[in-house]
Amino acid sequence: MRDLLNSYRGAEAFVTGGLGFIGSNLARRLADLGACVTVLDSMQPEYGGNRFNLDGYEERLQVRFGDLRDEPALARLVQGQRYVFHLAGQVSHLDSMRDPFADLESNCRGQLCLLEACRRHNPRARIVNTSTRQVYGRPTRLPVDEGHPLAPVDVNGIHKLAGEAYHTLYHRVHGLRTTSLRLTNTYGPRMRVRDARQMFLGFWFRRLVEELPLEVYGDGAQKRDFNYVDDVVDALLFAAASSNAEGEIYNLGGTEAVSLLDLAQQMIELNGGGSFQQVPFPPERKGIDIGDYYASSSRFRSASGWQPAVGLRDGLSRTLEYYRTHRAHYW
Repeated sequence: MRDLLNSYRGAEAFVTGGLGFIGSNLARRLADLGACVTVLDSMQPEYGGNRFNLDGYEERLQVRFGDLRDEPALARLVQGQRYVFHLAGQVSHLDSMRDPFADLESNCRGQLCLLEACRRHNPRARIVNTSTRQVYGRPTRLPVDEGHPLAPVDVNGIHKLAGEAYHTLYHRVHGLRTTSLRLTNTYGPRMRVRDARQMFLGFWFRRLVEELPLEVYGDGAQKRDFNYVDDVVDALLFAAASSNAEGEIYNLGGTEAVSLLDLAQQMIELNGGGSFQQVPFPPERKGIDIGDYYASSSRFRSASGWQPAVGLRDGLSRTLEYYRTHRAHYW
């Protein structure tokens, strides 16, 4: 692992969505590894960019504010970058159903703008794209591997699938060095907790800290797997540094699957108190719920050597402590 990550020392690295949850954690890690980091973020209020996410790193990297669809600015930003990590985009499943055209602009046109900028101005850059488990829709078998049928149940999943296809096409036709990772439920410090737009778990952390009951939809029996954000950052770094991952699409997945009811109980226990209540599924959520989901990441592990290192209880505990300490910057 040390030899692999040494490849980032002194390297130019570009992170889109770099003030958001995963992007900011990645940018901080790259800076710690000695990379020369530039981040881009649109700071659209509904997406999750937060200036505090790079607190203490302001002098260690460059921050640029703007939109991926600003093609002249993007052309300048990608030039000279050895690594390009694409974390920007609209990730709310509900928002994609309410405003599908905004999701199309963010997750399709934004993808094409980035790929075209790299094709024209930096075709040798190593590009890692983040996708989502939502491309599979409702699983027909578990754990879900990359051979599972693709049947998204919402607009966001369709557009993320299209984004993957763009990256694969640009690799095959134009020789761009792309990899896509299908993320599962990523959680940890710096995630959006103001509401449940991006992920229910962030809002659960907020409600625990505020001593409010967690809301578990339905019977809570649906199973999920979770990845702590530090493990996801490692996966992105391993993907970019692994030449045999070029042109591929991989799943990430947690080390264990847990029901949402069990997850709520674990969080309450770790918090030293709290409560939950089971409530009916809101109709707009029920229509796009995928039931049980947990993934096999064995193919990516074999290709890259990546292994998740943070167990669920440890990750939940770290995240709770972060928001107890920094709640003023996220509420």
